[in-house]
Amino acid sequence: MTDGTVTQELDSALEKHRVELTGYCYRMLGSSFEAEDAVQDTLVRAWRSYDKFEGRSSLRSWLYRIATNVCLDMLTAGNKRARPMDLTDSTPLAQAALSPRPDHTWLEPVPDSRVLPTSADPAEAAVAKESVRLAFMAALQQLPPKQRAVLILREVLAWRASEVAELLGTSVASVNSALQRARATLAERADRGADAAVSDPLDEEQQKLLERYVAAFEGYDMKALTALLHEDAVMTMPPFDLWLAGPADITGFMETLGAACAGSRLVPVEANGLPAFAHYKPDPDAGGFTPWAVQVLEISDGRITGFHCFLDTKRWFPLFDLPLRLEAEADQVQ
Repeated sequence: MTDGTVTQELDSALEKHRVELTGYCYRMLGSSFEAEDAVQDTLVRAWRSYDKFEGRSSLRSWLYRIATNVCLDMLTAGNKRARPMDLTDSTPLAQAALSPRPDHTWLEPVPDSRVLPTSADPAEAAVAKESVRLAFMAALQQLPPKQRAVLILREVLAWRASEVAELLGTSVASVNSALQRARATLAERADRGADAAVSDPLDEEQQKLLERYVAAFEGYDMKALTALLHEDAVMTMPPFDLWLAGPADITGFMETLGAACAGSRLVPVEANGLPAFAHYKPDPDAGGFTPWAVQVLEISDGRITGFHCFLDTKRWFPLFDLPLRLEAEADQVQ
């Protein structure tokens, strides 16, 4: 076997784990771009040190150990990514002001395809989706880094306590203690912000809700949109720290500061295990439609509970493989 063949086989073996490692690093870091950087660093380190891999654990376990160390190193600065409602109180519409904060402040959206490996087990796939939803991700970011790793490995990836202890170089008792503390922190945060009750795949009622939402948004019909919003619905717009609560303030904002979005087009995408859309608004100068936001929706009990608009389209649209323009007659990406 030639060196070239060995290199190709190793590259292939490592690459098979990219998506699940990206999902792990995304849960650890809260950033889709930092997660991809962490995985690339992990695979480079693995490739360079493969001759030292003794096979006492599986290749997958070894890669997770490297990825964990990479993430823990990246988290030493102590930055905790968040949603706007984690940082400030909601703002009444009359006081609404668009004040941006730096990119590293915010929990970032991610395409499902980048972080959710294909699974033949529906229950396993459902857990994976639930574990990248925005509310759960925001709660994860409040955990100390090692507790975060323990909770993800034990509860999301279903590793045994002994496997996690070996990976972290600690005892089973320490892992169990960290898991107990992490669960307690998540339980305390269970009532903060909207969570989602989304079927996988979406059931008929949820599909119809989304169809009504698209019709209401594209028609900019605030009465129809109000009927779809839960009374406690929230709207966020990172990188701005403003967030709004309740249908009246949400639709009021859309009719005032957000009025330029009238006549927009929505293109379905898959993000964070939730219904999502690429939002293109009319381009008054060149015609057609220009990128405005990636919208991620949280829905529960037949209503929209969370309406999250990620506005940094120069970053998000390429990440989601979306075009940077729609022609006037195009209602969807071809």
